[in-house]
Amino acid sequence: MADVLLTHSYHLPYDAKQLRKMQPYTPIGTLYAATALRDHGISVAVFDAMLEPPAEKFLAMLLQHRPKIVAVYEDDFNFLSKMCLTRMREVAWEIAKASRDIGAIVIIHGSDSTDSPELFLENGFDYVLCGEAENVLVELCSSILTGTHLSEQDGLIKLDEQGQMVSSPQRLAKNPAWAHLSLPARDLIDLEPYRAAWLGAHGYFSTNMVASRGCPFRCNWCAKPISGNRFHLRAASAVAEEMELLKRAGVEHIWFGDDIFALNRHWVKEFAEEVTKRNAAVPFKVQSRADLMGEETVLHLKTAGCAEVWMGVESGAQTILDAMDKDITLDAIVASRERLKAAGIRACFFLQFGYPGETWVELQQTIALVRKLRPDDIGISFSYPLPGTAFYERVQMQLGAKRNWADSDDLCIMFRAAYTTDFYRAVREALHAEVDSWRVADSSGETDARVAALWRTVDQLEPISRDAEALSFSETAEGFIPPVIVPVEQLISIRKA
Repeated sequence: MADVLLTHSYHLPYDAKQLRKMQPYTPIGTLYAATALRDHGISVAVFDAMLEPPAEKFLAMLLQHRPKIVAVYEDDFNFLSKMCLTRMREVAWEIAKASRDIGAIVIIHGSDSTDSPELFLENGFDYVLCGEAENVLVELCSSILTGTHLSEQDGLIKLDEQGQMVSSPQRLAKNPAWAHLSLPARDLIDLEPYRAAWLGAHGYFSTNMVASRGCPFRCNWCAKPISGNRFHLRAASAVAEEMELLKRAGVEHIWFGDDIFALNRHWVKEFAEEVTKRNAAVPFKVQSRADLMGEETVLHLKTAGCAEVWMGVESGAQTILDAMDKDITLDAIVASRERLKAAGIRACFFLQFGYPGETWVELQQTIALVRKLRPDDIGISFSYPLPGTAFYERVQMQLGAKRNWADSDDLCIMFRAAYTTDFYRAVREALHAEVDSWRVADSSGETDARVAALWRTVDQLEPISRDAEALSFSETAEGFIPPVIVPVEQLISIRKA
């Protein structure tokens, strides 16, 4: 029996794209919250049905534990949780209803509830926790369980007796001691379904961990509802020790869920030394920035076991990077790709289509950059206005009723971009297919023909997919430049180069 039952609302069966990829990772942020509660003597259980619909088993766990408190504590280290997907919102509300039916007090923490606390309070939650909320969760649960008065807490939102929303003066809680928390409570969940899923789909077992929290950079489309611009970094020795424990447990690959890895080059050097000392190296992938991939940093990453770096390249047009406040140059992107390739580390690009000011000219520059640098993989998204960002404020008046994607495959434009959603999807499919073709040995030429056909579709769609009103604000000084589609023959020569 546990006094507090922790769970989350992201589940693979409700996200067809991620279900196809079958790369499930544990809700590490939820497990850190469990650690914080347990370290303060509060009995806690975790419900984690990542790989199956949660309803039936969640109800069974509710009846088993009869918890006094249920907390939907989203994983702040999973980019999918940060996207405020509507399917997650619906699951959270279902959890709240089931919990209230057994008399539990219900708490919610996450990006979506931070942005729209009134929605969650109206749909069954008693408290919304905003910001770095582990300590607030501990204090609130202690107060409820002991029946003592709760002192004023940062980041706490609730309804008063009149049904009016009451917020603390400091909207976002801070937890400067996060980096010193004990290891996430993996023992409270079953890792075997994760292991089986990975082995079945990929032939090896990957799990996740984090070395840091937050990001100090200020890209104007990036929402930071949890940590703001704060950045927390765990000790290199502690991170290496956790890697060693996971390696001993049979983990064969690690994804670091940090917003930004390798921010501190001195830390990376120390990390490589600590990993080497413990013989703890395991192949891992990280998310970082091109301008952080200096020569020494890349070599230290390689020593520690880094196999793959995903960088937020976003665009091949410097004008768009500047408009995004990326504070990065195309030269830095080129240099990072060369360094990672020389070190034998996969270099992968996150790309973004549809940002205001991007016309076909800028999209072609992005395509050209990808062809020139030949990243090992790409991930393409569409510009997505999240509350709290300068980008959101810029396009807010253009947003209709749809303001959230249903799931991670629901890529659509929700504001006035230069082109329709169907056009961006066509470009995405063609570019993905071309990058994939570089890894395929196809003597029949079928792959080249398919890629060329996809680009012909883009060619056909471009003139009929323009949003004239949006483009009128995005044309170059010389006027709109028509598309230049690469001929089939050139595509074939590029691939064979």
